Amino acid sequence: MRLSILVAALALTFAVPAAAQTPPTPPPVSTAAPADVASPEAIVAALYDVISGDAGVARDWYRFRSLFHPTGRLMPTGVNAQGVSGTRVLTPEDYITLAGPGLVRDGFHEREIARRIERFGHIAHVWTTYDSVRSLSDPTPFMRGINSIQLLHDGARWWIISVYWQAETPAAPLPAEYLPPAN
Repeated sequence: MRLSILVAALALTFAVPAAAQTPPTPPPVSTAAPADVASPEAIVAALYDVISGDAGVARDWYRFRSLFHPTGRLMPTGVNAQGVSGTRVLTPEDYITLAGPGLVRDGFHEREIARRIERFGHIAHVWTTYDSVRSLSDPTPFMRGINSIQLLHDGARWWIISVYWQAETPAAPLPAEYLPPAN
């Protein structure tokens, strides 16, 4: 009985309407600035830059969209109040709708503090450790975590295929190998 309750709770917690499970026709792709998509390092830097800004500062969502492949997704992961881990799959448009107002209202700067890139042929996987502050003058970050970013080079430019991330928690501290080297 307990297992069936847990399964039902998990299903309800991470349930997505059936229509959302079938990706809609992708919106037209924005033309990216060549410098933003020239390398894995450049596209990751552009991603951090475009979502970051002080309170009251609008984000350049046209630029944000231009970084993502038409099938690109963003996937936050974490543990809910019941202790069950899961993820949510968002399109760039979903992210803009859900996160955009809070980023502008509260201010948000995500800063890369360490990076590892694994590359083969036309694909790259970037492990990028971040910290987050509301304002660049904040003395300490309110959050840290790791972004797992998958990229594709189509012969002309780099595209973000997916951004999958998890924030640090007391139960899941950042591993030393994903932090900057100690001085």
